[in-house]
Amino acid sequence: MAYLWTTIHVINLKESMSFYEKVLGLKPEREFSPSPHMHIAFLGNGETKIELIEASDAPSPNYGQDLSLGFSVSSVEEMIHFLEKEGIPILSGPLSPNPGIRFLYILDPNGLKIQLVEQLDS
Repeated sequence: MAYLWTTIHVINLKESMSFYEKVLGLKPEREFSPSPHMHIAFLGNGETKIELIEASDAPSPNYGQDLSLGFSVSSVEEMIHFLEKEGIPILSGPLSPNPGIRFLYILDPNGLKIQLVEQLDS
């Protein structure tokens, strides 16, 4: 068995695609519309895959506070500078609960928590 992707219902597909490509480095793989009210895009980077679904006839997504998606970054400090430049606020962090990891949280355009994680040499 293999993990395939995470599905995220979004408010604005183009805005979400831009965020996941520009901020997280996921490249668009395919985009299609199975109906006039639904648009789907798959983005990926190696094994990491995300499916974004915009459905104009669906309620706005609500992810709650207990769900987050974690992405590896080479440097939390570099990400902080990038996020500041892009006007993306940091939700919390940076945090370092042990000597081997450092991370922070941001929100995607739909309010989903994104964790940006740097593995530290320990």
